[in-house]
Amino acid sequence: MIEYEIKKSRFIAWACPAGDRATAMSVLDEARAEYPDARHHCWAYLIGPPHSPKTVAMSDDGEPSGTAGKPILNVLQHKDIGNVMLVVIRYFGGIKLGAGGLVRAYSHAAQLAMVQLSTKQHVQMISVEIRCNFSREQDIRHWLTTHQGSVNEVSYETAVIIQAAIPAKHQAELTRFTDNLQIQLKTR
Repeated sequence: MIEYEIKKSRFIAWACPAGDRATAMSVLDEARAEYPDARHHCWAYLIGPPHSPKTVAMSDDGEPSGTAGKPILNVLQHKDIGNVMLVVIRYFGGIKLGAGGLVRAYSHAAQLAMVQLSTKQHVQMISVEIRCNFSREQDIRHWLTTHQGSVNEVSYETAVIIQAAIPAKHQAELTRFTDNLQIQLKTR
């Protein structure tokens, strides 16, 4: 949560993780309960991966159309962060900011809140099964280590069978690697 003042108007911004609309709306309800006497509770959320979200929504909550919710959403979209709800609360200070001033004020509050938000990177993983000769096991383990993969299980039969997880973005590269070494690969 951040707070700042511009021309006697007080802006309070919250950014919280939200994996679905219900969670996002509960953050808004919490903000309204915490600051019931505020004039505006403007918000935007982006659910899903930032480049292809499942859903986005915003509200100006009584501010002139396009001066609050859209600037907040623009900040979310440009920060490359998904699954987030951002609420900006405004206490009117008696001095009108104008449409441009509101856009700048809400954008600035949203940016300040995003700076304080702790984030973690989500990497889509896929499961693979690799069957190889005993002599190739270390080659496979090395490839997995250098490509952010992880070994989940290994069994030794007539061949080494490695159950692993790799980032989806490396699937084609692993396929080329195993094809070149004539190693059997299955994705699950």
